[in-house]
Amino acid sequence: MKDRSDAILRPEQADYLDRLLPPRGEVLAGLEREAAAESIPIADPELGVLLAILTRAVGAKRILEVGTAIGYGTLWLAEASPDARVVSIDRDPERLARARETLTRAGVADRVELIEGEALEILPGLEGPFDLIYLDGDKATYRRCLDLGLQKLRVGGLVVIDNVLWKGHVADPPADASEEDEAAADAMATFNSYLMIHPQLEALVLPLGDGVGVAAKKKPLVTDLGGPF
Repeated sequence: MKDRSDAILRPEQADYLDRLLPPRGEVLAGLEREAAAESIPIADPELGVLLAILTRAVGAKRILEVGTAIGYGTLWLAEASPDARVVSIDRDPERLARARETLTRAGVADRVELIEGEALEILPGLEGPFDLIYLDGDKATYRRCLDLGLQKLRVGGLVVIDNVLWKGHVADPPADASEEDEAAADAMATFNSYLMIHPQLEALVLPLGDGVGVAAKKKPLVTDLGGPF
């Protein structure tokens, strides 16, 4: 059973929803065990299911992920569409190596390009368009990653963002929060406001997992918006 100390839902609600989740395959289940044992941050399984649903719904052929970690979200994306190619960025070479091994074991490595480096440096040089973008990297860079990613996303494409409620601290910050958690929650609160008023997007924040932002790009970039966009 998961640690529910920072759950957004009440523990009994979260446990009930966990019981409704479909069983994961051997590789995904193994990654969940590894992440739990080593305290590696990965997406919640329910977000993995959502990524798979959205990938199929938009018929995604090209997918961009920011924040590979050990390849958990990457695998959900790649397995959801056998015709899709995934580009995934992470700055940690050791975790990228583990992700590569995982994706090879799962038989999808030939459709995934893993790029080592800082997302803000790599994103401008990527060739679009993408059909779906998944952000799960450095929370402090979410806004800039979104801006750069939208330039590469087709109209009608989707953006999925993890951790937007940050352990529930965004809405209800505890008095004893660590400096790291407080900074992350503040960053996400600012980002969420930006996401919800962005003129190119139709956006929603879902109380799923650690909070998930979902947005559809509804129109091309307008260069003179008279504001911060």
